[in-house]
Amino acid sequence: MKRAIFFVPSLLLATLCLHQSAVAQEFSFRRAVELALQHSGTITLASAEEERARQSLKEGRNLFLPQLTVGSGLAATYGFPLSLEGSSPSIINVNSQNFLINPAQREFNRAARSEWTATGFSTADRKNQVILETALDYAQLDAVTSMMRVLEQQQAAAGKAEQITSQRVQAGVDNEVELTRSRLASAKARMRIAEAQGSADLLRERLSQLTGVSAGQIQTSGESIPRLPEVSQETDLAQQAVGSSPQIKQASESAFAKHLRALGEHKVSYPAVDFVAQYGLFSKANNYQKFFARFQRNNATVGVAIRFPFLNFAQRAHAAAADAEAVAAKKQADNVKEQVSNETLKLQRSVRQLAAAKEVSQLEYQLAHSDAEAAAARVQAGQAGLKDQERAYAAEQESYFAYLQSSFQLVKAEVELLRQTNELRQWALGGEK
Repeated sequence: MKRAIFFVPSLLLATLCLHQSAVAQEFSFRRAVELALQHSGTITLASAEEERARQSLKEGRNLFLPQLTVGSGLAATYGFPLSLEGSSPSIINVNSQNFLINPAQREFNRAARSEWTATGFSTADRKNQVILETALDYAQLDAVTSMMRVLEQQQAAAGKAEQITSQRVQAGVDNEVELTRSRLASAKARMRIAEAQGSADLLRERLSQLTGVSAGQIQTSGESIPRLPEVSQETDLAQQAVGSSPQIKQASESAFAKHLRALGEHKVSYPAVDFVAQYGLFSKANNYQKFFARFQRNNATVGVAIRFPFLNFAQRAHAAAADAEAVAAKKQADNVKEQVSNETLKLQRSVRQLAAAKEVSQLEYQLAHSDAEAAAARVQAGQAGLKDQERAYAAEQESYFAYLQSSFQLVKAEVELLRQTNELRQWALGGEK
């Protein structure tokens, strides 16, 4: 029984650890993107703005539906029954009114529909931004994790070299300068590990904020990152981005909405027709029978209200201001189109440059690795000293860091290019659009 008492908690603890390890191992690239899309506060705000725009459209449409108001105009009357808030005193008062013909409101409704469409494109663009940030943080964390493994190996080698140099100094073979140089190499290795660990912690914390997963459970899997498509320099990606970019579509829809709203402001001066109806239940307490030849309790009015605006200089100025806003929005949409086109072309050309830089850094790393192996072999054969081996290891380390940096810069440019051409979601989620 005593063994069972100690065994059961141990088994539960082991099961919990295995479960947590499994959760960490299952945190793939696609899972990170899916969780980021679910937990992002940016997307929540964008969805709220989209819903607000949709309800604004419904509000404008509903002005053409009957609006019914039921109330009472109870009042004490002395002499002639004067009106109370525009209606005769009554026990029960029912009013109904809605637009029948209103050209201005029609244009305002069309503008509201365009604004709703624009918020939809804005939501899509913010989703792409969340995917971009998640993808880059995930890829960078995976690269930093790989780099830390190499740094730990190099730290161990630097510590061993420092120990050997210390023994040689004590034996009188080397001087204190060589020991200081070895200590400096060890200190640099520890410094770079600390820097890499700090970067990894920040990236895990950011991924935790994006996905809602605890930072301690985030363990990247480089194999789960989808392969980036090859970028062709002959394809006109700038034109493709102009035709598919949510940023351009949002700016264009917003500009069109401004145009429709300005058109509606001009049509405020057009004739308009409203349907109106009113019912009132009167009381003799208000002296109606004393001032009118015939009194009846139930009274109703049904008809139309026709308006012909003639002079409204304030509205004309307001319409002119709306025209200016429409012109500015159109120009802003053109600027966004030019910006997306230029940025896409810049990214497309930079991919070629970064790919060449990656190849150069990869070849330099391979040469430095070969030199480090050759230096180690010469040391073992007694043909070189530890200083030569340390210099070779340092050169290998620098070339490896340069290779990792160039690789990440290439990935970053390719992922940003996918966002410009609106292919980021399809790449990150395995074909899902």
